[in-house]
Amino acid sequence: MFSLLGLCFVLIMVALDQTVVGTALPTVVAELHGFDLYAWVGTSYLLTSVITVPIFGRLGDEYGRKNFILVAIVLFTLASMLCGLSQSMLQLVLARALQGIGGGMLVATTFASVPDLFPDPHERLRWQVLFSSSFGLANAIGPSLGGFLTEYAGWRWVFYVNLPVGLVSLWFVWRYLPRIRHSEHPPGKLDWLGAALLALALGSVQLLVEWLPQHRALGQLLTPGVVAVVATAGLLWWEKRCPHPILPLDMFRHASLAPLFALSLVMGFCMFAIMYYAPLMFQGGFGLSPNQAGLLITPFVVCITVGSILNGRIVTRLPKPNLILYVGFVFFALSAFGLTQTVVSTGHPLLVATMMSGGIGVGLLLPNLTIFAQETAPRTQLGIATAMLQSTRMIGGMLGTALIGTFVSHHYASGVADALQAAQAGQWTRALQDPQILVNPDSAAKFIAQAGSAAAPLLQAAREVLVEAIHGGQYVVLAMMLVALFLVTRVPDIKLKRRSVTKPVAPAAQGAE
Repeated sequence: MFSLLGLCFVLIMVALDQTVVGTALPTVVAELHGFDLYAWVGTSYLLTSVITVPIFGRLGDEYGRKNFILVAIVLFTLASMLCGLSQSMLQLVLARALQGIGGGMLVATTFASVPDLFPDPHERLRWQVLFSSSFGLANAIGPSLGGFLTEYAGWRWVFYVNLPVGLVSLWFVWRYLPRIRHSEHPPGKLDWLGAALLALALGSVQLLVEWLPQHRALGQLLTPGVVAVVATAGLLWWEKRCPHPILPLDMFRHASLAPLFALSLVMGFCMFAIMYYAPLMFQGGFGLSPNQAGLLITPFVVCITVGSILNGRIVTRLPKPNLILYVGFVFFALSAFGLTQTVVSTGHPLLVATMMSGGIGVGLLLPNLTIFAQETAPRTQLGIATAMLQSTRMIGGMLGTALIGTFVSHHYASGVADALQAAQAGQWTRALQDPQILVNPDSAAKFIAQAGSAAAPLLQAAREVLVEAIHGGQYVVLAMMLVALFLVTRVPDIKLKRRSVTKPVAPAAQGAE
């Protein structure tokens, strides 16, 4: 229990960091003066974490996970301190990249440690509720905590808040987490070339999806695309020949694991497409304040925890656990469909119900993907199988935000141009083609001062176009949900068998062997 509590503190630290930083970024840019690096504060973290997740998932299988978790906690905590001490945007971006390495190591090893502690899936599901609750709590309070700290203590405390959580998690993990290694053979030689090719492929994909919605030149977009294709081809060629591959390709041919990885990718796409663009519709399209939009999004995040708790109670009692995937699919699809129908006059209770449905759907789907993968994968590949689920979900989230963002931006820009031309107000097209004007009070006030009495109807027309564009993006999500339904049908029946488990001896102060 104390081992799991330490891992929960680790998860809280990572989840808090992902949610509190966004609230502080405008204040950070105002003080450090580096708007051109604004996006890289998030991108640098994602880039390094996506690369390190599969690498350390594999290393955890080979060498055991405890030492990697301890190193990752120290690295993440020190990087958080460096973020708070940054005197320029470049320093902050570099510190965030270092923090992403620690975050990737933690994600890769923390989730895989749960089946180490609880091999019986029935017992594991009961205890995993603590994981889901920790994640939901951190996500629920993160944005509000970030705003409070930024306003009353300064933006640097958004990063310093990780220090006490890191110290607590470090003590619990060092004191109580046992050292467990499943392989009976000595650790194999590290596949450095495979790790480098994997890093190059994932990093190039990350850059491509980050640049795609920015309408960069074709040559700039082709460069990371070509590098990603070449690196992926080289990785596949090498991993087939490497005696100890960093990425066992047989997992992608496995009848049970392959559809789970694909389903994780699609669910990451759909989940982040809703989480990122529903708030934009509420603020930019409906004219709600950030606080009101945040309150409407909160049920989505909180109900992920509720769905996970319900899942733990239900799935072990089902003769066919796969049925819960269909139930989660229905709840999430109802949420995506509901967002395509919402307009400014839609009542807030209905919006809350729509977001709750999506959260419950995610809570029923994602934990089971992890449980099913861990139940299917060999014990010696638990870490890399769990890490690949996390990686595919993150890659799906990047693709979802980038592709839906490109779709929404294109349709908004063309829709605004058509609307203004019809209203014979084409001179304001340039001012209204960036939806930022609909969520930034200062930009809106400047436009109202310039356009005078014509500003209100023009802004209203732009809001309606934005809502239509986001509705179109959510229809894309619904189309992806049909792909998800097909993948659910491809998941072979999983049996959550009880296992007789010998409890480990209580660890000594330095941790049990």
